[in-house]
Amino acid sequence: MKKLIILLLIVAGFVACSKNSPKPIGYYRIEIPQNEYQSFDDAAYPYHFDLSKSAQIKHRPDTDEDKYWIDIYYPQFDGTIYCSYKTIKNNFQEITEDTREFVYKHTVKADDITEQPFVNEDKKVYGILYRLEGNTASPTQFILTDSVNYLFRGALYFNAKPNKDSIAPVLNFINDDIVRLMETFEEREARR
Repeated sequence: MKKLIILLLIVAGFVACSKNSPKPIGYYRIEIPQNEYQSFDDAAYPYHFDLSKSAQIKHRPDTDEDKYWIDIYYPQFDGTIYCSYKTIKNNFQEITEDTREFVYKHTVKADDITEQPFVNEDKKVYGILYRLEGNTASPTQFILTDSVNYLFRGALYFNAKPNKDSIAPVLNFINDDIVRLMETFEEREARR
């Protein structure tokens, strides 16, 4: 009888040890490509800039109010920079305030919002890069303007639940692309 009890305890020990224990939550490994750029220089648009080769331009149907709006889509990451272009008609203060309000609507979820000014005197392009820390729907937004003729605005969104830890490598990659876009953005002279 002792041998049977010892044998049952040994078998029970093996069975108990073979059960799966819960695994900690992890994220899929994301392969980040090398940053490479090409020019977005479509004559139908009043601006041009360098675009990541990882992205695609999606043209939006033109209406009077949203003419020249585009989406910069990253299929590998399911993220989009929604870009709008507005002509300034003695309403610069109103347009910039609308943009600022749009950014600061994210304060509900944002831990912090930093504003980084941008100036390119040679091209007469000025702007602000907004970085929103925390689990916000849009972690990066920006505006570019010459303060007289136009305002170009972009807001990055991912088609996923906001989680700053899981999107960090992708966000860093796309933020580099946004900085490059800002540095190379230029309005066409012929449109002025």
